[in-house]
Amino acid sequence: MLMQPYHLYTERLDAGRNMARFYALAIEQTLFGTPCLVRRWGRIGTGGQAKVHHFEREEDAVAMFLALLRVRRSRGYATKATGSMHGRR
Repeated sequence: MLMQPYHLYTERLDAGRNMARFYALAIEQTLFGTPCLVRRWGRIGTGGQAKVHHFEREEDAVAMFLALLRVRRSRGYATKATGSMHGRR
């Protein structure tokens, strides 16, 4: 069972480059009780793409979550207060 919820939605906007991207991360529990990290990314307003990583331990999922967050922030993504794992529609 997950000790605490992990959900993050970030965006990168650059009107000069016609860039409007989102990147969302969430750690969820599978039906078998193991943690998985769900990543979703794409252009804002679309469903985007998704990838799921399965782990045996929550700590490993959190480590990957934080590593991916550092990379996104270094590329100019900023955390947004609203959003979902499916982008904005």
